[in-house]
Amino acid sequence: MSKAIFLTGTGTDIGKTFIAGLIVKKLAQAGKNPAYYKAAMSGNDRRPDGSLIPGDALFVRQMSGISQPLGEMCPYVYENAWSPHLASRVEGNPVDLAVVHEGFTKVAENYDYITMEGSGGILCPLCFDERKIQLEDVIREFGLSSILVADAGLGTINSVVLTFEYMKAHNLPLKGIIFNHYHPGNIMEEDNIFMCEHMTGLPVLAKVQDNATELETDADVLSALYDEVKIR
Repeated sequence: MSKAIFLTGTGTDIGKTFIAGLIVKKLAQAGKNPAYYKAAMSGNDRRPDGSLIPGDALFVRQMSGISQPLGEMCPYVYENAWSPHLASRVEGNPVDLAVVHEGFTKVAENYDYITMEGSGGILCPLCFDERKIQLEDVIREFGLSSILVADAGLGTINSVVLTFEYMKAHNLPLKGIIFNHYHPGNIMEEDNIFMCEHMTGLPVLAKVQDNATELETDADVLSALYDEVKIR
């Protein structure tokens, strides 16, 4: 039975894709047959033939060294670096949860550990005009727990605790926090991390520096965070 976890962030450009790449790389090196999946990607470049390159998927594949085809990593790819609901309003091809479900199911049939990345923060709308789909609807669709990716720097206490409280109120389980853009010995960042852990009760799973090429968390500890996929 395939297992999965969801990566959400305290906001956009927080480094979720970078962290996803490190996680998938760690699991791949441990021989755990990992995969990556994302419902919708925005802000992508085009190939010479005009087709869109799923940039986040390409980054994760290159960092991790996995051979998973790009085409099965993300069903919705947009050019404009906007929320998917707005990007699809301009570009067409709005997110349909049934399509996301079908793509995820196919990945779950072939891989043991799926790291699913969200778009932006937890309140990101994936579709609004044709149907109302929030990021949390995707999490619930597969019964996933999440890891919260946050910046170690100034302002993170507020954004971490607000995200935690929202997810707690909406029964979206969180397994822990990974802090990105971490600078060892920085007194403010060390205090930020302590306060976030204290105010949420969540464990700190990793502290990641900008030039990191490996995740320090043990692969077995990491894989234990993943839950069995619940496909309806």
